[in-house]
Amino acid sequence: MLLAFDVGNTTISIGIFDKEKLLATWRLASDARRLPDEYAVLLSELFHRKGISFKDIEGVVIGSVVPPLTSTFEELSRKYLGREPLVVGAGVRTGIRIRVHNPREVGADRVANSVAGFRLYGGPLIIVDFGTATTFDVVSGEGDYLGGLIAPGIRVAAEALFRATAMLPRVELSFPKQIIGRNTVDAIRSGLLYGYLGLVEGVVRRVKEEIGGEPRVIATGGDAPLIAGKTDLINHVEPDLTLIGLRFIYELNARGWEK
Repeated sequence: MLLAFDVGNTTISIGIFDKEKLLATWRLASDARRLPDEYAVLLSELFHRKGISFKDIEGVVIGSVVPPLTSTFEELSRKYLGREPLVVGAGVRTGIRIRVHNPREVGADRVANSVAGFRLYGGPLIIVDFGTATTFDVVSGEGDYLGGLIAPGIRVAAEALFRATAMLPRVELSFPKQIIGRNTVDAIRSGLLYGYLGLVEGVVRRVKEEIGGEPRVIATGGDAPLIAGKTDLINHVEPDLTLIGLRFIYELNARGWEK
């Protein structure tokens, strides 16, 4: 079995693969203060509930945008799983060419998304990841990573609005029945959600104009279903795109990483 860690600023997504099949996924809060031993205890309990043992793990792949947690999960892998992890970064084969000024600046999650998107759907592609940041990544018909855009995530925007104002409350992120809010809560919900819907649709249309053709649009991340359900510009929703991409990258680099 392959264990994949997608370590983000807010959450850590964990996946277990048996060959191509994704057997289980979990999400933990990202906390750089937690030690490898603490994460190992949490992981052991999650494994136990699925009837999986640490001894079942034959390989580990880590895609991280949080450097302190990268070393945490590297140590966890070596100490508790007895495996040298593959950490996605410079020098790791991905199967795609990174056509930007500084390829090292592209986060492991965005690389993994692009790899999975192209392998699953071909190109050209626009991949929208609704995470802590809302990212747009563009992949050519030949599978080259062309670059993208980064905007604040919808929950980051909602929290910033709450913290920066004296009288506006935190709100549940769900679309109101009508766009014109008749009270403060609905006005905030409408502004956030329809605002982000407009952001996504506007960016997608402008990217299509710039690259030409009709690229498929793939959505991933925790809030992807929420936004995708309100627009016909998103062709596919794949919640586990990053984990799938990490599996593809591991397979390209597997020789020499098993022990």
